[in-house]
Amino acid sequence: MFTGIIHISGIIEALEKLDAGARLRIRTSPEETFERGESLAVNGVCLTVIPEGQSITTEISNETLRRTTLGTLGSATRVNLERALGVGDRFGGHFVQGHIDTMGVLTSKKSEGQFAVYRWSFPAEYTDLVVSKGSIAVDGVSLTIVDPEESSFAAALIPETLRRTTLGTARIGDRVNLEFDMIAKYVRNLVAPYLIAKT
Repeated sequence: MFTGIIHISGIIEALEKLDAGARLRIRTSPEETFERGESLAVNGVCLTVIPEGQSITTEISNETLRRTTLGTLGSATRVNLERALGVGDRFGGHFVQGHIDTMGVLTSKKSEGQFAVYRWSFPAEYTDLVVSKGSIAVDGVSLTIVDPEESSFAAALIPETLRRTTLGTARIGDRVNLEFDMIAKYVRNLVAPYLIAKT
């Protein structure tokens, strides 16, 4: 389980395509030490860590490559990293599982002083999971939804988020990993049979 609060980042050193999936190597900060087998969210994707000196290696399935942006990231690309929530840790952000639902596209950016408002588009089938003031994880970053429209939503980014995460250097047209709110997904599944019965 993660929270979407990003404290560290890494740099991609290599992405090796395999017969079934890929192997990703990421250089991390010297201050960070990782245990073999621990969970780490990389741009919001929950992966398993294999430490290798000052780098970590993770293995990515074909399903994850199809559903996320990880397979398109090149060497020297910066990525958001979040370690799994530990017992006794402060809980900020919202419940993030690291299970990506779909990809979105950055369609607009507007600066408001040191702040910024971004808008992303996403597949229409997920529209009922996006509500004003609800939560969403964008490349692993917990954001609050504002001004939702059909197949798009906006979010206000504070200066700290712009500094600490890859969203600060995002460009129009960039694809991102989206994980919709876990509670919203459970609610949709619970009420769906009743909605179908009424139609």
